[in-house]
Amino acid sequence: MAQVKLLGLWYSPFSHRVEWALKIKGVEYEYIEEDLQNKSSLLLESNPVHKKIPVLIHNGKPICESLVILEYIDETFEGPSLLPKDSYHRALARFWAKFLDDKVAVVVNTFLLKGEEQEKAKQEVCEMLKVLDSELKDKKFFVADKFSFADMAANLVGLWLGVFQEASGVAVVINENFPNFCAWRDEYINCSQVKKYLPPRNDEFVAFFKALAQAAAPK
Repeated sequence: MAQVKLLGLWYSPFSHRVEWALKIKGVEYEYIEEDLQNKSSLLLESNPVHKKIPVLIHNGKPICESLVILEYIDETFEGPSLLPKDSYHRALARFWAKFLDDKVAVVVNTFLLKGEEQEKAKQEVCEMLKVLDSELKDKKFFVADKFSFADMAANLVGLWLGVFQEASGVAVVINENFPNFCAWRDEYINCSQVKKYLPPRNDEFVAFFKALAQAAAPK
């Protein structure tokens, strides 16, 4: 029987992407919570290049980076496909997943930075949201109106962006400015394919990120 372990963090959207994929595929796995202030030897040995989570360990072999792990899970385990069957749609799914991953730092900075740096980050996030608002017009999901790989990558904007906003009090996502994105987000969170796999600890998330925002505030 295959042995599968996941090194992750309870508040990481990247860890949750991987858990999501494993659950959809019906893969049994052992979850190991990491402490980034005191990284385990297993994490350091498994990801010596970046020394960060998530790391999937399958039969003793580590795989790093959440999008790479999602593709590995899709190719390795039986169950519903994460990537679309059509080659063009697979390319689109990878494109939007990469697009969203490239925006992680600016999304986080919007809620943790202050002053001019925060305003610059907010402008960048608004530009991102304009792109997504245009792309998501009249669409249920990112690619071919079917839940797939790109939608897993979208958990950063589908769930965590709202958590960051609530925790920090910094308003970025405004319905009037981004109606298509907001309609997609609301549908996304409540869709049965999504809802049952999203983490149930929203109150904990808000409290955690509120503490981060307060810690980052000028003294």
